[in-house]
Amino acid sequence: MPNAAALKVLIVDDQYSVRQVTRMALEEIGVRHILESEDGKAAFEMVSAQPLDLIISDYNMPVMDGLDLLRAVRGRPAVRKLPFILLTGRGDRELVVKAAQAGVNNYLIKPFTAAILRTKIEQVMGKLS
Repeated sequence: MPNAAALKVLIVDDQYSVRQVTRMALEEIGVRHILESEDGKAAFEMVSAQPLDLIISDYNMPVMDGLDLLRAVRGRPAVRKLPFILLTGRGDRELVVKAAQAGVNNYLIKPFTAAILRTKIEQVMGKLS
């Protein structure tokens, strides 16, 4: 049972407002260590530089989209098993299938509530305390 306050989570989204909404939802469920990135390339550099417990990444971003970030993470042995939740504004079945094939742990459709976010995290990591 992971302790929410001890989790280190990276939010990746090119829209500041979405990063803020996600941050507030994480804080509401008890997460205190939150990092942010506005594109997949910068996020991958952060993933490579420090230990993380979870990535929540938007799909549609410039420079490197969420699916490419997921593939890059899964391709690096040191972080290959890092839990990854893909955030999307569309419930596109084709995208969900591609993400599943690339190794995503879960997906979250915008807009979402803190309760939905908690459920998605718990489906990946186990019940939060």
